[in-house]
Amino acid sequence: MPLPTIEWEGDVNGRIRLIDQTVLPTELKFVYCEDIKSIWHAIKTLMVRGAPAIGIAGAMGVVLGVKDIQGESAETFLKELKQVTAYLAASRPTAVNLFWGLARMERIAQENLNKSVLEIKEALLQEALRIQNDDKIICRQIGENGVGFIKDGNGILTHCNAGGLATADYGTALAVLFKAKEQGKHIKVYADETRPLLQGARLTAWELVHAGIDVTLICDNMAGHVMKLGKVQCVIVGADRIAANGDTANKIGTYSVSILAKEHGIPFYVAAPVSTFDLSIKSGDEIPIEERSPEEITSGFGKRTAPEGVKVFNPAFDVTPARNITAIITEKGIIHNPSRENIQCLLGASGR
Repeated sequence: MPLPTIEWEGDVNGRIRLIDQTVLPTELKFVYCEDIKSIWHAIKTLMVRGAPAIGIAGAMGVVLGVKDIQGESAETFLKELKQVTAYLAASRPTAVNLFWGLARMERIAQENLNKSVLEIKEALLQEALRIQNDDKIICRQIGENGVGFIKDGNGILTHCNAGGLATADYGTALAVLFKAKEQGKHIKVYADETRPLLQGARLTAWELVHAGIDVTLICDNMAGHVMKLGKVQCVIVGADRIAANGDTANKIGTYSVSILAKEHGIPFYVAAPVSTFDLSIKSGDEIPIEERSPEEITSGFGKRTAPEGVKVFNPAFDVTPARNITAIITEKGIIHNPSRENIQCLLGASGR
């Protein structure tokens, strides 16, 4: 059972406890967020990261943001709630799960406007906990739905981290691998280090080692060579936002991996919950791409590795076109050859 990435402690006046992912793997440290500014900071600085986990953090952050509102009318409460959600939405722009979680919290407040402020707060807390619990179930189902793609003896390459640390429980891409191990399949995982913040080295490798899964860490620029050597039979990655046509935003470098997989005839799978789909966005060209601090590249982990004054371009994500994706694995089922029609077929049937 993975360590809980994020938990709520107490009642409506409680706090969030989360694993500080910036200090893994050398230290397992818990951070406690007791107000909205602290959870905004935790999301922005990647103490908590991964699209589903960010969605949970945003929902719980709403509870933190409204806990000091006292005695006002429901209408005034709703107005202040919208200020809270707007503030949290500004923490990171790419992962749609954040906005999905905040929208759910606003909807719950709207549905409870006939109740007291305290009752609305309680309803919001229960919704945040529901989002967290739902994600646990979703992760397990993604693993169940995707494990059929994994054959005994397969080598699997993954990029960035889409494990328990990125979700409430079991992960998305890694859920498929955890399920394969449970079924007794012998697999070998190649984890890209994932520059510049090394989520693959620090987080994915850490999770897989602790799960007893055979994992080999490689630099990002080694993926093509490893594929050419015949060591990889499939690629599985997570996602931060999926457009209506199946174009998928994920950690920077994923697009390159998809091109390498296509060149070598290797299937490329995306594992993500249906909440990661943003049907308001027609294609990947419209997905907002977060750009982060130059220091992440020039002075990563406290040591300067580039000359002073050099220009830096540091996008945190890129977009893999649907044509490079063999299938998208969701909790509702599998979307083969992702397209607008195939996505609508699954999501329509699921009642999303």
